[in-house]
Order: sequence, then structure tokens, then C-alpha cells
Amino acid sequence: MLIKPRQHLLSIWQAMARHSFADGAWSWDTPGGLSTVADAERLLCLMYPATEIPSLRLDDPDITPGDVERALRAVGDATGIPRTLVAVLSEFMERHGNAGPSFAGGSYFVPADSGRELTREQREVPVVDSYSMSVTLCLATLGFLRVYRGRTQRASTRKQIDALWEAASTRLTAAMVGLLRSYTVNVVDTGSAQGRALIRLLGRGRLSERHVLQRFQDRFRALRAVMAESVTLGLDADVIDELRNENRLFECGWAWSLVRGAPEVETAEPIGKQADGIAPPVPYLYFTVVALDGILDLFSERTLVLGLLSPEQQKLAEALRLRWEITQQYWSGIARFGEGTWPLEEIPWRTTLEPLESEYFSLSVAAILVHDLVRRRATDDDLTRTVSVMERLAERGRITSGTTREDPAVALHNPGVSLPLLGSETLGPPMQWTMTDFSAQLLKRTVQLCALSRNIAAQDRLLKLAESTLDHLWQRRIADGDGDGLWDNVHAVYPESPPHRGPVSWSVTERVTECMVAAHALYSEPPIRSTEVAFLARELLNESAHLFGKELMEQPAPAAKSRQGEELKGIEVDLRRARRLVDEQPGTAYVLALGVLARLDSLARAREHSGTGV
Repeated sequence: MLIKPRQHLLSIWQAMARHSFADGAWSWDTPGGLSTVADAERLLCLMYPATEIPSLRLDDPDITPGDVERALRAVGDATGIPRTLVAVLSEFMERHGNAGPSFAGGSYFVPADSGRELTREQREVPVVDSYSMSVTLCLATLGFLRVYRGRTQRASTRKQIDALWEAASTRLTAAMVGLLRSYTVNVVDTGSAQGRALIRLLGRGRLSERHVLQRFQDRFRALRAVMAESVTLGLDADVIDELRNENRLFECGWAWSLVRGAPEVETAEPIGKQADGIAPPVPYLYFTVVALDGILDLFSERTLVLGLLSPEQQKLAEALRLRWEITQQYWSGIARFGEGTWPLEEIPWRTTLEPLESEYFSLSVAAILVHDLVRRRATDDDLTRTVSVMERLAERGRITSGTTREDPAVALHNPGVSLPLLGSETLGPPMQWTMTDFSAQLLKRTVQLCALSRNIAAQDRLLKLAESTLDHLWQRRIADGDGDGLWDNVHAVYPESPPHRGPVSWSVTERVTECMVAAHALYSEPPIRSTEVAFLARELLNESAHLFGKELMEQPAPAAKSRQGEELKGIEVDLRRARRLVDEQPGTAYVLALGVLARLDSLARAREHSGTGV
């Protein structure tokens, strides 16, 4: 299935408008229960593409394309769409911010024991997924409002825009503070359960504990020093002392919620009382990846050009950037630790938490590695090996391979991979978090690798994998009912999985939307330049230019508007364009030069025939 970002996004928008604006007004319709994450994901399905892809902008009614207006007909016309979005976004801010911004996991939390009910206090616990989604949603909202305010003259709309701006900015600050207070560095002794699990992961059964510890010291000595000396990181004095002990191992990243004992972050913004944390200082791979994705939006070109961050938010963003860079370097180093086979290449990844193992965790580590490869411009070897990992994950996840009877790989997609949320038991029954977006995450990272690759063979493999994964995902759309055209009906691809009966999965739908935005970014980049084709194109251009000059010399100058004159003018235009494109698009230049040569040969043959009387 070819990846067509614009067409696919418009299809999603049309299905979403049909679902959420069934009676002409927005319906939150939360059959599974209230969740800040689900509501943010649903709004991002609209707002993220509209702010990241210029041709899909909704903030200027004068330039809204016709196909966009048709897809969102249920929302309104070109003038009504942005007004409706302002109203819906205002509802979201009120719905999750009466007593200060809320980032509750709500219905996304599930009890580890299905026979027990979670308490209201547990449902209201903030979760890193909500912090990250809110960063992206608030930035999209602020960017949308920045443009739309200059396009409307209605006083009531402007007043609503100003109120929404304040609410979105406050929520953004609160989300950034939450991410800072959820970050953790966990120093472990080599004799502890976590320490032994990390040594097994890095040594892969081939290195002794002493050798692993020595290599860990060598690999992370500089990073360890930066973390220990950084005041901005705000680590506890005891953690710093332990971190300086090179006989200890450590992990860093984001816990699932606010870390127990995390100090409050000073801010003048009215974000409400900063809640006490309940999560132990243990990083989770899944929540680390989610946090890294959200933080990246704080440094996007759009955020900087539109000046969306206040001076105080810029300081918070810089503190998050430091954590982002440290975490990237750490997990990239862990993924490629040692010599020979990478730990990442030994699938499935085994976490130090519990410990748990799953292809999903391998994909999470690969996602962080992709971020790091983009940041430091990957070598061909790193890229080729990462491509192989993605292909193996697709195969093991039964996306590019067939299933067997009672295949355990189907559980990756339904019911998904569950994480125990440590510390939640202090408020009631132990809670879990379930991830069902393996396929969508795989597609997103594959497309991101495509954009990074400058190797034709590697990009071809990645494009084939991306197209196969999209085909798999597209078949999983709900085919009837309110969710028609949205996700997620796993049964459509894996008949042994239970038939779809639940509500729309905004998690998977939003991830697919992110994939299409990533695909748009891929196609916005110039194609990979082939040196071989460029050489041939220059050879053809040299011959074309010579023969064209000869053609002009051997015949009288034709009348400007004659057929022959138009033909020569067209050849000259193609020749100039081919020369202009030969460095960036040598294949196009090659084809243009071939066309020029064919037309010049036709003129030469015609002249020969007229000279011989044929």
C-alpha cells in the first residue's frame, strides 16, 4: 500500500468528523470513562497535522483547500472550522482544568486483578503520557491561535481566543513541570536484582560481571560526570554521591508518574498545587519514549519561529532539553553496548523492571536509538543494523509474516503489552498500563529512519517495510458503526483475536496520524542523490548541449511562433531545467536529457529526409 500522507489524513479527518460531530456538535462520548490522555489524543488527530503540514492548515479560512473543507464538512465551512476548534479546545481546557490542569490517566489505568475496582484517587493520578500529549497539544493550540487571531475580527471570538491562549499556556507550563518531576536517575548495585538484570542484558551471557562493569565505566564515564555535576538536573545529594561511585550501575529516564519525593518546581504560573509523587524512582522504557517525543516539539522550528514559549517556559524547556540529551545518549549507548552483536539485536528486550521481556520493549529502545541517530547523523553501519532490527520486529510481530495457530505474537496487538505501575498499590489495587500500538509505533520509527537514510538500498528496504506495515494497519480500521474508518479492529487482520466490540482506540488512531505527519516530512526532503545516475545525466547533458548547438547552426533561424521555433524553445527549456536539477535530482535530469536527445534526433532525421527528397 503506497503511503499517501495527504489522502490518508483527509480520510482520517472525515471519519473523525463523522464520529465526533455526529449531530453537528462535538461529542466527547467516553464510554470507557474520562481520561485526559484519550481526550488529548483525539484532539491531536486534528490539531497535529493542521499545524505541522502547511497545506492542511485550518487557522486561515482564506486559504483552506477545498478537499480539506469537504473532509471536515461535518465540522463547518472554512470560516466555521477554526471557530468550532476554538470552542472544542476551550471545552477540553475546562474539562481537565477546573482546579488547575489535570493530567489524570483515568480510564487508561486498569487493575492488575480484573476482579477489583480502582479507587477514584487512583484514576486521578497524573501520568507521563498525559504530560507529553499535553505539551504537543498545547503547542499546536498556541500556534493555531497565533495565526487565527489575526484572521478574525469578531470581538467575541477574539475574547475566546485570548482566554484559550491563557489556559493552553498554563497547561503547557504544568505539563513541563510534570515532566521535570517525573524524571529519575536510578543508581543500582551490581548485586541487586536490577543490577544483575542489567549485567545480564549488557553481557548477554558472554561477559563476566567485572568485564561488563569495566565497559560500562568506560562507556558512560563522561555522561556520568555531566549528570553528577549538573545543577540543572536537580538530583538529590545522595543520588549524586552514588552516581560518582563507578562501581555502581545506573539507568535514567521517566517514571510512569510523578516520582516519590520529587521537589516542587518554582513557577509563577497559576498551575495549582503540585501534587506529591507516588512512583518509585525507576525509569520505564515506554514512558521514556513518550516523554522524549513530546519534549522534541518544544524545540521545533515552528515553536521557535512563532515564539510560542514565554521566558519562564523557555527555562523549563532548557531543563528538559538537558534531560532529553542525557537520556538519548544513555539509551543509545545501552542499545549498542559492547562489541559485536548489539543488545538491541537480541530480541526480545528484557527490562530490569520485574523483569519483563517483549518485542514492544525492543521497539521502544529502537525508537530512542532512532532519535539519537537523527541527532548525531548515523553511520551507514548503524543505520543498516537498525533497519534489520525493524524488519525482524515486523516479522516477529506477525506484520510481515503469517501467524500460526494460537500464535502468542497476536497478543502484542490485542490485548497488548501490560506494564505494572509500581507505587500505585499505595492508593488501592495495583494498576497496569496497556500498550496496543506496536504496529503504529513500528511504522512511525520506520518512516523516521527513511527520512534519515541517505543510502538507496536501506531506504528501499525501509519504504517496503513501511508500506507493508501501513497495509496491515489500514486493514485494522473499524468497518462499521460510529467508529467507521478509525481504529482499532485487530480481529480484521488476526481472526483468532476477539472481534471488535469496544470504543474507538484514540491511542492507535493518533499514532497513525503521527505516522502520516512523519511521512509528509519524509516526502518534503529531497530524494537521495545517486552518484552513478548523476554521472550518466551529466554525460547525456553534455551530448544534448552539443547537439542542440549544432542543430541551431545547421538550419536557418525559424520564425518565433512557428512549429519548429516552438520545438526548439521547448528543447532549450528542458535542457536548462535538466542542468538545474542534475545535482539534486539526477534521475529527473537524466530523463529530461533523454527526451532532449530524442527530440533533437527527430529534427535531424527530418532534415535528412528533406535533403534527400524522401
